[in-house]
Amino acid sequence: MFALKKMTKEMNDEVLAMVEQFYHSDAVCHPVPEERLEQTFADAVSDDPILEGFVLTEDGKTVGFAYITEYYACEVGGRCLMFEELYLKEETRGKGYGTRFFDEIMKAKPEVRRFRLEVTRSNEKAVRLYERLGFTFLDYDQMILDR
Repeated sequence: MFALKKMTKEMNDEVLAMVEQFYHSDAVCHPVPEERLEQTFADAVSDDPILEGFVLTEDGKTVGFAYITEYYACEVGGRCLMFEELYLKEETRGKGYGTRFFDEIMKAKPEVRRFRLEVTRSNEKAVRLYERLGFTFLDYDQMILDR
């Protein structure tokens, strides 16, 4: 049976091993320092609700992890949910876990008006999944200023 489990501190080693795989794949287009990845996990298991972390399981076995965060966007007049990261172990891809993850999160968040994610175009399998789920590319670029 497929399930989403909230991340806990005890999952540190298991999740960070998957995070390492994610950040060395075609899903990511730039390096991210290890300490930032560790801080993200710590934030996801903290009491601060800004970042939620999930471990995806099938019959008690871990198949992946995900991070999500919510914010308000004026252009949609309401809440948005950003799928920050979704990683499925290589041997579990193509088995419907990604679709089930999105379905469960979207059903659990009826107040959200827009769902958003980032994807590298070279991650073709992910792009196909997201398009099949109804996601479309935006026609503008993002700019950032890191602190």
